[in-house]
Amino acid sequence: MSKGRFITFEGGEGAGKSTQVGKLAAALREAGHDVLETREPGGSPAAEEIRELLVHGEVARWDSVTEALLHFAARREHLVQTVWPAMDSGQWVLCDRFADSTMAYQGYGHGLGHESIETLYDLVVGRFHPDITLILDLPVEEGLRRAEQRRDGATRYERMDLAFHERLREGFKDIARREPKRCVLIDAGRPVEQVQGDIRRVLTSRTGVELP
Repeated sequence: MSKGRFITFEGGEGAGKSTQVGKLAAALREAGHDVLETREPGGSPAAEEIRELLVHGEVARWDSVTEALLHFAARREHLVQTVWPAMDSGQWVLCDRFADSTMAYQGYGHGLGHESIETLYDLVVGRFHPDITLILDLPVEEGLRRAEQRRDGATRYERMDLAFHERLREGFKDIARREPKRCVLIDAGRPVEQVQGDIRRVLTSRTGVELP
């Protein structure tokens, strides 16, 4: 049995990651692939418990280092319990956020920088990396407006100030510039189907998999 693939979706608040994960999963299944949809923080029972600590409560609830450690604790559980077993069984794993979000939110947004996040990554994740990372980009104000419309009550991260979200957006762009072999920056300000079309073209060009 061939080993599965790990495709991650990144971007700021309201970028449409969950919608695009669902659409790509449906296309892959139609093409005959076994697909697992998951998310971070979360994706396993223990990691979902940590998620509750991270996304709810006051904006200043956690020190930035503590926050990064919580994300990596959840990530380790997610990898061990969900992602790696699924890939070993041949599944394609589509993940709504992964370690680039920690780099963007805590490394850029909270100012921890590259070195601290990379050290944690090496310890917790090791040499494992996504096969492809799709970074959905759109203006901060538009993303926050979309996020506000889709649910009752904003999360901790959505309530952080505009300056934080601008640093976050620039962080994702910088990640894409630094790792072009893995990351693709996609304009998420367009209609959903146009964004999905770009995503499918990227997947086909980089993996050879034909999608409907």
